[in-house]
Amino acid sequence: MYLSSTAALAKIRSCLSGIIDAVCIWQGMQQVADNPNKVTDLQTQTSYCLQAALPLMPPPLPRGLDADLARKRLDEEGPNELGLSQRRTLRDILLDVLREPMFLLLLGAGAIYFAMGDSHEALILLAFVFIIMGMTAFQERRSDNALAALRDLSSPRALVIRSGEARRIAGRDVVRDDVLILAEGDRIPADGLLLDAHELATNESMLTGESESVMKNSSDKVYAGTLVIAGQGVVQVTATAHHTEMGRIGKSLESIAITPSPLREEMNRLTRRLATLGIALSCGLVLLFWLMRGGWLDALLAGIALAMSLLPQEFAVIMIIFMAMAARRLAAQKVLTRRLNSIETLGETSVLCVDKTGTLTENRMRVAALCTDNRAIDVGQALPTALRIPLPDTHLELLEYAVLASEIAPHDPMEQAFHHMAGAHLSDTNRLHPDWHLAREYELSPQLLAMTHLWQSGYGLHDIVAAKGAPEAVAELCALSDVLRDEIAAQAAAMADRGLRVLGVAKALHLCEHPWPEQQQAFDFEWLGLIALADPLRDEVPNAVAQCLRAGIRVVMITGDHPRTAQAIARQAGIQSKGIITGSEILTMCPDEFADRAATINVFARIRPEQKLALVEALKAQGHVVAMTGDGVNDAPALKAAHIGIAMGQRGTDVAREAASLVLLKDDFDSIVQAIRMGRRTFANMRQAMIYTLAVHIPIAGLALLPVLFGLPLILAPLHIAFLELVIDPACSIVFEAEEADADLMNRPPRRGDEALLSSQHIGRSVAYGSVTTAVIFVIYAWLLSHEVAVAAAATAAFVILVTANAALILPSRSARPEWQRLWYQLTPTSLWVLSMTLLALAAITSIPVLAEPFRFASMSVQAWLGSFLVGLFLLPCFQVIKKIGMRVARE
Repeated sequence: MYLSSTAALAKIRSCLSGIIDAVCIWQGMQQVADNPNKVTDLQTQTSYCLQAALPLMPPPLPRGLDADLARKRLDEEGPNELGLSQRRTLRDILLDVLREPMFLLLLGAGAIYFAMGDSHEALILLAFVFIIMGMTAFQERRSDNALAALRDLSSPRALVIRSGEARRIAGRDVVRDDVLILAEGDRIPADGLLLDAHELATNESMLTGESESVMKNSSDKVYAGTLVIAGQGVVQVTATAHHTEMGRIGKSLESIAITPSPLREEMNRLTRRLATLGIALSCGLVLLFWLMRGGWLDALLAGIALAMSLLPQEFAVIMIIFMAMAARRLAAQKVLTRRLNSIETLGETSVLCVDKTGTLTENRMRVAALCTDNRAIDVGQALPTALRIPLPDTHLELLEYAVLASEIAPHDPMEQAFHHMAGAHLSDTNRLHPDWHLAREYELSPQLLAMTHLWQSGYGLHDIVAAKGAPEAVAELCALSDVLRDEIAAQAAAMADRGLRVLGVAKALHLCEHPWPEQQQAFDFEWLGLIALADPLRDEVPNAVAQCLRAGIRVVMITGDHPRTAQAIARQAGIQSKGIITGSEILTMCPDEFADRAATINVFARIRPEQKLALVEALKAQGHVVAMTGDGVNDAPALKAAHIGIAMGQRGTDVAREAASLVLLKDDFDSIVQAIRMGRRTFANMRQAMIYTLAVHIPIAGLALLPVLFGLPLILAPLHIAFLELVIDPACSIVFEAEEADADLMNRPPRRGDEALLSSQHIGRSVAYGSVTTAVIFVIYAWLLSHEVAVAAAATAAFVILVTANAALILPSRSARPEWQRLWYQLTPTSLWVLSMTLLALAAITSIPVLAEPFRFASMSVQAWLGSFLVGLFLLPCFQVIKKIGMRVARE
């Protein structure tokens, strides 16, 4: 019915690609798999005020399903999801592991040992295979379980009525016959029939391909996956999951792939190059070994050993673990990562565009002043009601109509402040009207920054009309003279200079017998006055802004408030700007002029949501990496266009969260700064891990190749390399990921977008580390053989030196800083644990006969073992010298 062409299907794929991105969330949320109750905590923090969607719904609301019946129906009919999570079964995970080249090589080596009649070594090698497979499968299964626990945070949530109570649940838990309450910005979780609607409009473009909104009335149908763009409604669910209109085409969405990030593509390119090199060298080694020594099975084993030494399978491990742990650490800081790509980009952020209200300020407004008839009264709400000075009738009327122009049960802090003050000052008057009915609402629009409510009192000849909004917009509604407008503008400016948010309020009467006008401008409004609200700056904001400036990050404040209010808050926050641009000024600018002004202006006032998108595009065109915050429906384009979209989790809409890369579970500015710091730390630590990984593979490859070239007995067999992989993997991932950031990390400029993870200098340093290690080990090995030391003993000594050198290389690789004291500075417990376990395992397999036998190690005296160990440690100062030389060359 709704899907008429392949073009519409393509549009559906495009619209729902953000949902597929939620697969990435598992990598950062493994903590939830261990503690399922954590979901409830996060869900509580990110839910709306339950009354947000209720103001226009006539009481009594439906009772809804009984909670026990809803649970039973969920068990019987299954969750309300389309199978878009691409979650793998344990069988899928094991098959993926088996396809890894490293495991295929290990299995091939085991088969060759069996063919050679060495079943003992083959079984031990295969045991290594299954140990590594088991560890990998366990981690991936655990991650998938975390995704299942958190899927509701990245999918639509639903406000349902069950057993007579409104509650916020995951969209996947909605069942047939549930009663849902819809509000602007919600993503509808299921198909349903409208029981009641007020000014409800939905965007059904993902089903119809048409971008025009669809007005909805009672008894109309609404559809899963569509978006509420205006109004409110009460819906009874008629279909869930695959029984919905969207569910009928859900199968076609399961094949949508996640586009690899630039960093992942760089990793893939490096991996392909090393793999190609490894295959070519391995084939050459097999041929050379067979020609020089004969024995094609031995030649294949030597080739497999070289291939294993050159396959950089750790690169993928590094990528996964670093991103997963970064997302987990961000979650601990109340920042939910919806797309892992954003963690890569965080460290490149050069411009941070933030809303004033709720991000820089506390979003806990209170009425600070009332002004009418040129008389302003400061209101001290901190005083007990009994001690407050009674307000004049004109000011009481101003407060009365401010409340009438607000929602009945508001979630907006500004409107809550009006209600709070009205409860203190109007409770003993006849200015509260609980028996009036809100019949029509005229929404705020980009063309007119004011909203109007029409009330039916049930008596008299007139409906009552109340309006509030920007002072200049309300003055326009009232058709005031230029003189009066100038006076109002001066009063508003004086309040705004104090950092107050200022609104104008007006009233009108409308004959009951006349039809309601389509536009609020048609009412004959009368000006009442100004009402000012205080929203204090968050305590941590000045320090956080200063930290951004030290980090080379430009902070841009965007607000819908009066320009002078914006200027005052910016001054308190420490945001420096060469002026202020207003939304009305932007309308008069050509794109080039706006781009020039946007390059230097850091405060934007009276900004409309669609102008955020223009600002993002202008900054991106100048080469900036832009992070943008937002919470509303109209913020979604700017959030999507920004390199990093940041949605407000506590007050944001579903569509804003779906468009964003990050969701703040705690809506404050400091969380954003800490997320940027985490992005920089993750990239820096990943780079050091890659330098280490590349360096340790060089001596492994060298010791697999050089003995063949020089006609010496082989040092490394596939079993040795399997052991080394068990050492390298935790070292290159867990150790480096756990490293604390350098103290001056946020005193450096953002890295360039085109900066490679591994530059030529980094690769050169890795090659130098690995070459020195290879040369030392091979020279000692050849020297021992020349002095008639047994092959097994010489190979054992070489292996001890190799593992010790690899462990020692961790210390200088932990940081890019060249100072000697950095070797031991802030050595983490994880590093100590990995180093200790590596050396203990080395001592065990080289000293305990039953463990040494499969590796063909010879028993060594304590003196010989310690001597080899000291040679490996001796390479540590060599590594540090190489590092210093590399840093000096890079500076020059």
